[in-house]
Amino acid sequence: MGLFGPKVLDVNGEQLQDLLRSQTPPYILDVRTPGEFHEGHIPQAELIPLNELGHRLHEVPRDRPVVTVCRSGARSHTAARHLVQAGFDVKNLQGGMLRWSGPIHR
Repeated sequence: MGLFGPKVLDVNGEQLQDLLRSQTPPYILDVRTPGEFHEGHIPQAELIPLNELGHRLHEVPRDRPVVTVCRSGARSHTAARHLVQAGFDVKNLQGGMLRWSGPIHR
């Protein structure tokens, strides 16, 4: 447990690309706004805006790891902390979409 709640582990873009190619890829949870998401997102990502996550938590699978994503990593870190508290296996994409160099779906 960190000073301000549960500790959230980060994953960088290269690590995430490796995870997405693995036998058991993580669930990619994009917590940006719909407008941001439609401008470009990781192809496998599902959108649940941060302000909706609390009442849509049931949509996030519990049977595989989750990686949270936003523009810079701040909102997704908040989402990841919430998910850790709810018992999910979750990591945050460090630097968000600003640092993502993998494929982008528009």
